[in-house]
Amino acid sequence: MPAFALTIFTGAFLLFQVQPLVGKYILPWFGGGPGVWTTCMLFFQLLLLGGYAYAHAVSRYLKPRTQAILHVVLLAAALASLPITPSDAWKPTAGDDPAWRILSLLTASLGLPYLVLSATGPLLQAWFRRTSPGTSPYRLYALSNVGSLLALMSYPFYFETNFTRFAQAQFWSWGLGFYAACCGFCAWRIWKNADEVTPSTTPAASPAATADIPNPTAYQRALWICLPAVASTLLLAATNKMCLDVASIPFLWVLPLALYLLSFIISFDSPRWYSRFWFTLLLSAALIGVCLALFAGADMPIVQQVVIYSAALWVGSMICHGELYRLKPHPAHLTAFYLFIAAGGALGGLFVALVAPAIFNNYYELHLSLALLVALLLVVSAQDHAALSPRRWRVLAALLAVGAVYGADQAVTTVIAWLRTTAPALFSTVEYFWANTQHAGLHWPVWLAAGLLAALVALLRRRAQPLDGHRTTCGLLGLGLGGLIVVLGVQMRETSRGSLLSARNFYGVLSVQEYGQEDPSTHYRLLLHGRITHGIQFVAPERARTLTSYFGSRSGLGLALRTFPRQQNQRIGLLGLGVGTVAAYGKTGDYLRIYEIDPAVKQLAEKPFSYLATSDAQIELVMGDGRLSLEREPPQDFDFLIMDAFSSDAVPAHLLTREAFAIYLRHLKPDGAIIVNISNRYLDLRPVVENAARAIGFQSHTIECEDGSDDEEQGAWWLYGSSFVVLSQNRAFMENYALRNAASPAPATLNTIPLWTDDYTSMFRVLK
Repeated sequence: MPAFALTIFTGAFLLFQVQPLVGKYILPWFGGGPGVWTTCMLFFQLLLLGGYAYAHAVSRYLKPRTQAILHVVLLAAALASLPITPSDAWKPTAGDDPAWRILSLLTASLGLPYLVLSATGPLLQAWFRRTSPGTSPYRLYALSNVGSLLALMSYPFYFETNFTRFAQAQFWSWGLGFYAACCGFCAWRIWKNADEVTPSTTPAASPAATADIPNPTAYQRALWICLPAVASTLLLAATNKMCLDVASIPFLWVLPLALYLLSFIISFDSPRWYSRFWFTLLLSAALIGVCLALFAGADMPIVQQVVIYSAALWVGSMICHGELYRLKPHPAHLTAFYLFIAAGGALGGLFVALVAPAIFNNYYELHLSLALLVALLLVVSAQDHAALSPRRWRVLAALLAVGAVYGADQAVTTVIAWLRTTAPALFSTVEYFWANTQHAGLHWPVWLAAGLLAALVALLRRRAQPLDGHRTTCGLLGLGLGGLIVVLGVQMRETSRGSLLSARNFYGVLSVQEYGQEDPSTHYRLLLHGRITHGIQFVAPERARTLTSYFGSRSGLGLALRTFPRQQNQRIGLLGLGVGTVAAYGKTGDYLRIYEIDPAVKQLAEKPFSYLATSDAQIELVMGDGRLSLEREPPQDFDFLIMDAFSSDAVPAHLLTREAFAIYLRHLKPDGAIIVNISNRYLDLRPVVENAARAIGFQSHTIECEDGSDDEEQGAWWLYGSSFVVLSQNRAFMENYALRNAASPAPATLNTIPLWTDDYTSMFRVLK
């Protein structure tokens, strides 16, 4: 037992330790958005399915000694394929499909080691069952998830913050060698104890021994796939939601995955940890929180959003995996059971990574996964005719009463608001009566209704038979599913309301909103990436070149461009197109070279937005990641290089490292300047950019601008608050009074953020 336990634990640790590591390696190559991690997760799930299929096939069709030989050979081949770090030859070029490129490079770099590690759990549990008949192997599955959880939680808090990527890859390679030695010992054990007969003729698998073992039903097999598929979809959808609005960082990758694994550990450790009744109540609370977060959008603090989505993910995963454990088969079907689980997880990954971007124009897979979760819970509840205990009846009655109080209160308030516009006379009477019956923040008619409902439930409880509790549960779940679909449908409609255009691809969701059509002077269009504004433009031709959003004339960008000594024939490089607002600064004789990775952004910036078309500067668009494009190009001799690349509100970390600024420096004139937009509601990037400035020998000024703060444009709602860092070694420019006077003083606290490099970044340490 100890040898098998150590091997399974080590394999699981390595299996999940490599996921954020390799994701961090390739994240800079594909724009730094959440789509990179989603595609990586799809690869991991597909390889996990392959490993489980391999374990199922060899344990079913090969003799034990043949299994041992084959697996040792694969272990040796996996060791020979090291190191796992992807070659620079895999860096994408313009026109590459990012998802297929990622899947291909991961297969070439990591495929065989990951496949061998994926087979560890089911294969070694099958081997353990042979060497220790009569002992349940399912506890080893929980142990493997403990190893996975430890790997995930240690990565952002220890390995990422203390070691470079190269050192992490070296440690992982040594760990794979240790795992191979442990696995080799287990193979020797199975070799030593195996009989020279096929599994189908061993005593444990003989017809006499297996005659009483029931075969899984079609219903069980369907749920073995559907339950993990919904859990996987919920995992990736929640991860996308969190990463889109903050950053694609290992912490926000591993937190949801760790909660997902924690639910596996708890569910498969013992059946006593999962209670359908109590987790259904927890799910109800979690769904209310998710609906509130979806309607609040970016107005809700990020910590609250992360807590709500994480709680919903954990509760949903507990329900899926708890029900899955209830459906577990006899250990004779162990490898098939795990194979179905892996297939379900892979289906969820395929849906989120490849299908959802093709059929949805927004991130609706979270809505779908929540509705499917409740539907599956209704299905399994309908098959289980369990009665509600008196204690649970009382809890249910109390919750129904509370729900009735607030639900009725909101309903009556809505009716009164409707009467205000449709029947003013009746409205005044109803409002007077309602206002004078207020008590403790609510109204006595509502409390009366709640009391009557509670009394009715209590009466039903006295007369209830076991089947009545089952019907009540299914009825409430059905009502809950209907209500959830309605609420999520309303939220989806609210999200798309006012959208002129909408598009979704690997890089995220873009939508163009149109407002103020009734007044030509205020008629404008707005580009949203996710839920974050990426540009505004007035529609009227006379206002179409107005500087808007983060780029007003008093912003750090506007101030730097206006005070630069050389005002004619400027060469400007821009990373991140948005709607093209920066092009409004272009003058006759200027050259503006714009780097943009998302082809959908280019299409929208050209139509319906018109900053590019109306600019006086010569404009050239370069498609592809800005940093990779600059790496390949000869020096561009820019006066200014502006970094304004965002994915929703997330900042691609690879554009802020020492190596990135060294690339920028190669394309800059000796007296030129780098301007970095660090406007962000969740991350404090000032110390990161200031560290980079010191590393390349530049001075820096951080200039913060409040909303609509232009003196000549008081009340200019179209101007957003912004933060820009201006970097240059041009002393005359940096000591300009207007620029120096606008700069924010250095923070009183000591900058303890280490210099970011390609081998070391930690956004966890710059969270506000």
